[in-house]
Amino acid sequence: MLFEVFKLLSTALSIYSWALIIYILMSWFPGARESGVGEFLGKITEPYLEPFRKIIPPIGMLDISPIVAIIALQLASNGVWVLYGMLV
Repeated sequence: MLFEVFKLLSTALSIYSWALIIYILMSWFPGARESGVGEFLGKITEPYLEPFRKIIPPIGMLDISPIVAIIALQLASNGVWVLYGMLV
């Protein structure tokens, strides 16, 4: 039972990471973020990205805060399994 909970949490973090990647890649295509999918992804990813954007300023025209946000999610996903290993 505990394994399934941790597996679900890890899967949710992975899906959210992919949602972030897709949302970021949509910025390369004109009008993609204004589509229904783009607006949905914006609603679920912008609240997470906003604190990173406040801390990490853009370098020229390059915003590296989403990269840091994805790395933080990956570390959280790894931390889930470390926590599972400590509990079992």
